[in-house]
Amino acid sequence: MKLEDKVKKRSDNQCELCNSTDTIQLFEVTSPNGTTEDNCIMLCNKCILQINKKEELDSAHWKCLTESMWSEVPGVQVTAWRMLNRLRNESWAMDNLDLLYLDDEKLSWAKTTGDHESDGAVDLHKDSNGHILQNGDTVILIKSLDVKGSTINAKLGTVVRNIRIVENNIEQIEGRIEGQLIVILTRYVKKQH
Repeated sequence: MKLEDKVKKRSDNQCELCNSTDTIQLFEVTSPNGTTEDNCIMLCNKCILQINKKEELDSAHWKCLTESMWSEVPGVQVTAWRMLNRLRNESWAMDNLDLLYLDDEKLSWAKTTGDHESDGAVDLHKDSNGHILQNGDTVILIKSLDVKGSTINAKLGTVVRNIRIVENNIEQIEGRIEGQLIVILTRYVKKQH
């Protein structure tokens, strides 16, 4: 039996954190022990997006951890500990953290990402109006821009289709203007809806 099939069977085809049955998939909680059944869990898309900091944390959604943190699956325990730490400004999360016990090995594993040291803030690419930008979106320039190292002048109102977000800089996106790939600051664009 394949690893994914074993984990699906164990999870009863539902998210092992929130019990959702919508679009569940195998998620590997990176472990120093490699890929095993213990560190692979089935999660819904909403949980995955928020764990990977691709969506704002929804505190109400994560109240599910009150039950799932008691799972016997090490990957679920470690993920619950990490998410409770990201939500530690919420009294219910802090109360659950006080109750959750991880042995030294699991606690060390849980701390490897450093999530426990940061607040729950998620850094997302946002346009000038605060709308979240994602790969493939279309944006409109709200200011005329001179493109450095080029003779191109991107005029106010220019439409830039199929943008790509710059992974390590939430203030920058990439897009093509007059066939040339350029970096554009997010504060100079608005998302086309």
